[in-house]
Amino acid sequence: MTRDEIRTVFVEELTGIAPDVEIDGVDPAADLREAVDLDSMDIFNLVIALHERLGLDIPDADAPRLVTLAGAVDYLAEKLEA
Repeated sequence: MTRDEIRTVFVEELTGIAPDVEIDGVDPAADLREAVDLDSMDIFNLVIALHERLGLDIPDADAPRLVTLAGAVDYLAEKLEA
């Protein structure tokens, strides 16, 4: 899976959880909790959605790596390569 495909999957799952999110204008390094007003339950639901979609185990301790778009793509790329 390419990084662009990973980004697409992440954005699709994010907008499935928070449909009002407009990710196009968000800095890839911005904390999504602040940039698009996600709370801890949204992040938890995102982790579950990514697990189901990609078949990856994402430990709770790794959830902070998913709070920026760039960090999430990096993390998911690493997990998918392993």
